[in-house]
Amino acid sequence: MTAEIYRDAWGIPHLRADGARELARAQGHVTALDRAWQLEVERRRADGTSAALLGPDSLAWDRFARRARLDDTARRCWAALADGDPETADWIQAYVDGVNEGLAGAALPVGAPGRWEPWTPLGVWLGIHILFAGFPAKLWREEAVRHLGEEAVGLFAIDGPGTSGSNGWLVSGERTVSGQPIIAGDPHRFIEDAGVYQQIHLSCPEFDVVGLAVPGVPGIAHFGHTGTVAWAITNAMADYQDLYRERLRRTGAGIEALGPDGTWARAARHTETVEVAGEDPVEIEVIETDRGPVVIGGPEGLDDGTDRAVSLRYPPRVTGDLGFRALLPLLRARRVADVDRAFDRWTEPVNVVQAADTEGGLLHRVAGKVPLRAPANRTRLVPAWEPGHAWQGWHETPYGELADGVAVMANQRGPATPLGVEFAPPHRADRITALLSEKKRWAPGDMPAIHTDTHLASAAALLDRLATLDGLSPEAARLRETLLTWDRRMDADSRPAALYAALRSAVVRRIAAHPAFAALTTPPAYPEVLLPWLALVPRIGFALEHLLRAEELYGIDRPEAVRAAVEEVAARPPEGVWGDTHRLAPWRALPAEYDEPALSGDHDCVLCTSAVPGITDLAARGPAARYVWDLDRREHSLWVVPFGASGVPGTPHHRDQLPLWTRGELVPVVTDFDRLEKETDV
Repeated sequence: MTAEIYRDAWGIPHLRADGARELARAQGHVTALDRAWQLEVERRRADGTSAALLGPDSLAWDRFARRARLDDTARRCWAALADGDPETADWIQAYVDGVNEGLAGAALPVGAPGRWEPWTPLGVWLGIHILFAGFPAKLWREEAVRHLGEEAVGLFAIDGPGTSGSNGWLVSGERTVSGQPIIAGDPHRFIEDAGVYQQIHLSCPEFDVVGLAVPGVPGIAHFGHTGTVAWAITNAMADYQDLYRERLRRTGAGIEALGPDGTWARAARHTETVEVAGEDPVEIEVIETDRGPVVIGGPEGLDDGTDRAVSLRYPPRVTGDLGFRALLPLLRARRVADVDRAFDRWTEPVNVVQAADTEGGLLHRVAGKVPLRAPANRTRLVPAWEPGHAWQGWHETPYGELADGVAVMANQRGPATPLGVEFAPPHRADRITALLSEKKRWAPGDMPAIHTDTHLASAAALLDRLATLDGLSPEAARLRETLLTWDRRMDADSRPAALYAALRSAVVRRIAAHPAFAALTTPPAYPEVLLPWLALVPRIGFALEHLLRAEELYGIDRPEAVRAAVEEVAARPPEGVWGDTHRLAPWRALPAEYDEPALSGDHDCVLCTSAVPGITDLAARGPAARYVWDLDRREHSLWVVPFGASGVPGTPHHRDQLPLWTRGELVPVVTDFDRLEKETDV
């Protein structure tokens, strides 16, 4: 036997091989069989060639990927890995060999699959996570402070429109029916078809692991269960990427940048050509200073005439290390201490990690590289030509504790507080903690009730304002009464939830239209891929709770804004229930026609299916998977993904898990090969 592919009833691949290298090759092979189109899109996004496949709509991303040097960074990290950890490099090479074997002859909706290189998995990881830490939020703060003053930073400090989050909770054995720990949760990301996580089972004499893999990357980085130890992560909301304002000038020899020592230093500069399907190629100037790649502007500034150039500094570009040395040790882990040591090697993204083992070991820590630097670097753009903004080493990663036998992570302030600037509101974490306190003992099958909780604590700020209003029209008074007696659950079949969402959006639009915010309605001429972080209406929508409760808001009459919004909604109420407009809206590389389901939940619910108040009720973000890891018996673990194991439209397992995911149900994790159907040898 070299390697075998088995499938369970849901088409999930279970792989068995003689060794780790053969298993990696099988993982690459089966991923190519199941996700060929997804792999081609991700490969092209990583090296900045997606517009050649997908057309001009993808040009903005390719510009950013080229200017941020994603492909070159992946190559650097691969070279360092091959030199410093040849075993891991050989293991990744085996995965790439399997991908190329599986892609041979694959039929794609557009074009033909290209060849993967050894560094391609590293590039895919970078492409997925380069915006994960939300460094464009610094651009928003810069604009908000420029137009509104320093107090705007606190007012708008909230989980931004481009930031991904997650829920996770660790329940120790003292709080479970079996006496062994349970880890459960759901990563929140933009929902994509095919899914961003791949359910998989990897087995060889050295290890046997089930978990959620990232298609295009070997091993199981984020969520795994080896039988004796399990782990899971959430976004730590750490700040580990910096933006520098640069002063650039052209000379006869090229481009120079003004450094903190007051001298002009040569900047690296070259041009690249981006092919665009259906249009002429586009030439891009790529510039890199001693700080990092220039991702905004250049020597001539921006198209709006402003003299701006901004460089991006991010850890893998500085260190040549993407953290892939952690991947094999995670697969080989037997105890919490092994997981802890593996995550010491982690780089990016910076995560909160929870782990538990069958011997009572528990872990709650932060993992990843966060630079030590001046406080100003963490909040705003800093001048490259002034001293005091260099990186001075790395933060120690903090550890957290359990309270009453549980630990909850939901992007709130917690162990990662010293490493971040903006964190998610505490509502999800508080709600999970409260729900866990309602029972003394928990079993794996109890966890979906937490996954799917729809209580919206953040509604209180608007409802409190609503409660103070009087003198309303009869229709508005009835609407007010309906909302004040509402149970604050964003259930898909709830009429009051639909009314609340309509009122919230009306308030957001009215506040956004106030002259105080006029200067923020048109963002600077920054690259298109960064503009979602600078959009005013979503910023107000996600920060509405703060804005309504602030002592003063730039002279805006908030009671009047709420009053006018109530009258507006009462006069033209939405039809139907919340799920009529709150529907799944996944991202696809190519358009497709599906009747996507109605969804319960909202941005601040544990069931975090994010609408964008003031813009749309559609949910592009939500749980990209759900998992329950049982340390008593691994076969009692549960999982589900939004669509299915296959990324090929029309196949039986392309969307077969979607009804379960929508209802909050999970499927059992199968690990016994005698219960699986063998598909083929590879």
